[in-house]
Amino acid sequence: MTETPARALTIAGSDSGGGAGLQADLRTFFANGVHGMSAVTAVTVQNSVGVSDVAEIPPSVVAAQIRAVATDIGVDAAKTGMLATTEIIMAIVAACDETGIGASGATPLVVDPVAASMHGDQLLRDEALDAYRTELLPRATLVTPNLDEVRLLVGIDVTDGEQQRAAAKELHALGARWVLVKGGHMHHDPDCTDLLFDGTEFTELTGPRFDTKHTHGGGDTLAASITAALAKGASVPDAVAHGKRFVARSVEASYPLGAGVGPVSPLWVLDD
Repeated sequence: MTETPARALTIAGSDSGGGAGLQADLRTFFANGVHGMSAVTAVTVQNSVGVSDVAEIPPSVVAAQIRAVATDIGVDAAKTGMLATTEIIMAIVAACDETGIGASGATPLVVDPVAASMHGDQLLRDEALDAYRTELLPRATLVTPNLDEVRLLVGIDVTDGEQQRAAAKELHALGARWVLVKGGHMHHDPDCTDLLFDGTEFTELTGPRFDTKHTHGGGDTLAASITAALAKGASVPDAVAHGKRFVARSVEASYPLGAGVGPVSPLWVLDD
């Protein structure tokens, strides 16, 4: 018998094209050597050119998936992705509170506040933003918004480092223990600089910017690799540094797929 690996749970939507969503999370968990589990929140009809339809999973079923794996298999760290509605968010909050996931318990929770696809398709209903602010972020060990999500959550249009710091402070004030404001969408920056904030200290994490359009699932891959490191017992700063390195290699290894935007790829680990 071999030893059971660390266990990570993704609470997210399904991407039928396999580039983002829970599919990206699960392959990232695998590439990081952890056992991946899932609670499906929605099914998207999606390919490399966009999202054409979404079917939401009943909130009670979402919550039941979380309870099923947490009470039997156990969860060492969890992350959220596409949550879609207020009702789904509230069901997740209740299930996480019951099973010790998030700030109320010992299991770290990474909140990736997915609000829109990279194609611009909205994945989060407007009224659900308030539930993010008041219910989910106060339970987050770490929140990992991109600049579009920062604007939706705290109303700051980040274009430089000073605004990035201001946004981190506003997000931390909403209750997240740690905030990672991703800077990949500041395209005038020759590097990709993410900003980590714990309420006291700022840490800049700088990585290379690759000349590729194939970045589908990059945010999911970053958050999932951070979650995997947390599941293995890493501190938040060490897990974030690991995730930053992992996603940079995954962007470098991205590949074309279909007629549109291809995915970032954790398959580079097979060549190392």
